[in-house]
Amino acid sequence: MGRNHVRVYKELPYVNLVGVADTDKAVTSKLGQLYSVNTYQDYHEMLEREKPEAVSVAVPTFMHGPLVVELLEAGVHVLVEKPIAATIEEGEMIIQASERTGKKLMVGHIERFNPAVIELKRRLDEGQIGKVFQIYARRLGPYPTRIQDVGVILDLTPHDLDIMRYLTGQEIVRVYCEASGELNSKNEDLMTGLLRFDRQTVGVLEINWLTPTKIRELYVTGECGMFMVNYITQDLYFYENAQAHPDAWQTMSLLRGVSEGAMTRFAVKKMEPLRVELETFLRWVRTEEAPGITGQDALTVLKLALSLLESVQKGTAVKTIG
Repeated sequence: MGRNHVRVYKELPYVNLVGVADTDKAVTSKLGQLYSVNTYQDYHEMLEREKPEAVSVAVPTFMHGPLVVELLEAGVHVLVEKPIAATIEEGEMIIQASERTGKKLMVGHIERFNPAVIELKRRLDEGQIGKVFQIYARRLGPYPTRIQDVGVILDLTPHDLDIMRYLTGQEIVRVYCEASGELNSKNEDLMTGLLRFDRQTVGVLEINWLTPTKIRELYVTGECGMFMVNYITQDLYFYENAQAHPDAWQTMSLLRGVSEGAMTRFAVKKMEPLRVELETFLRWVRTEEAPGITGQDALTVLKLALSLLESVQKGTAVKTIG
């Protein structure tokens, strides 16, 4: 993921990319040649020589806590890839360091910046679907060899937990999860989760590293029909319930139920979510325009992901907040 950050920063005309640090010299050498940027094996040397205003942190999750705190205390604004940290304590430590130093902290929940999600959020806020009954995420694909330190619950569910909270405006109060490690004996590579929101919406997570093809889909079902997002193609569809509109659900549910209506594919302007994310981060560095996702949001998502792991270990549902 760090390579993609380097590429996007280099493409932005108002950004001066001053350095890239990685312990793997082969990686830094390739990036240095490709993007004509100074490279370092020791990030301390990069900080001392380049004195960057802002940095992206794309390292294994277990390294987030101490590294991000050190960068904030060195006077640098930080965008760190999700999840915010490996533990709640380290996440709290990062947030406190940001508040103490006055340096800005953003966590890379990249799906917030997918144009199809942005358009879906607008339509949900306008009440176009009425009451939301269920939100269902499918995030399936092959095993990523780059991930060694965590399983799908900590690596992938933060995407969908964050989006579900963002779209519904609801908090998750209870979770239940089943998971297994089919190819990976150390961490889970398959999970199915059930979520209960505080206004009774039901959430479903279906996530794995075992599917030969990449699937990234989100379904939101409500009174007036169902929205479907394809994260990869950035397409947004609406499948209409021909029998209902928001003001008449009670009558329709009693007399007619649900029936198939028109399907609409909305025009969504395609943009690279990472570019939008990094532009948002840099704009926040220079102004007071907050990105819409806070450190506390990221910490809440981490707590929910850890609750899913706890549910797997206990074999029971786990209460989260409420």
